[in-house]
Amino acid sequence: MRILVVEDEKTLADAVVELLRDESYAVDLAIDGETASELMDINTYDCVLLDWTIPGRSGMELLREWRQTGDETPVLMLTGRATVEDRVSGLDTGADDYLTKPFSLVELLARVRSLLRRRPKTLQSSLATSDVEMDRATRSVTVAGSPIELSPKEFALLEYLLNRIDQVVTRTDIIEHVWDDSFDSMSNLVDVTIYKVRKKIDGGRERKLLHTVKGVGYVLKSERS
Repeated sequence: MRILVVEDEKTLADAVVELLRDESYAVDLAIDGETASELMDINTYDCVLLDWTIPGRSGMELLREWRQTGDETPVLMLTGRATVEDRVSGLDTGADDYLTKPFSLVELLARVRSLLRRRPKTLQSSLATSDVEMDRATRSVTVAGSPIELSPKEFALLEYLLNRIDQVVTRTDIIEHVWDDSFDSMSNLVDVTIYKVRKKIDGGRERKLLHTVKGVGYVLKSERS
């Protein structure tokens, strides 16, 4: 899952980004309206956390533009404006939820999960293929009933693949959805992470789930083969 945070208050932005990354989300940060607009133009996000008052184009201007062009990315508005009129204005413009500052980071995380569940493709609490099962709530994974340990990035990669069972995904697809704009596309981190996930879910088993499609990408199968 990839999230765009649009927030110019450095302390708050750093805390939100760190929180989301700790939860295995890929996160991009924009501190002004122009940067946010550019990132939305070139990337596909699962959710946007949008501050109302930012340098340049305001959060409301951005939101209005996105909705007018048909962009339905879930948006959680973050703002110090707490009046009923402000809330109504934000929601009428197209915000999916509204959180006033100061807020609890725990509540913010709960709001993000709620928004992701409302997407057209429902965010299921559990994912599975063959003998691999993932519980998103507890952030745990088992293979043939035995728990395995995954790093946050390994978890995010497996989650992405479990949402695309039997679909070939390219290295670029993985970078765009599992990593963020700070990722060096020339590094071998994707290949290393794929190797680690494959080792943990396939191990020494003769029949594999995670396969390389030469010259194209990778595919997580619904059955071992």
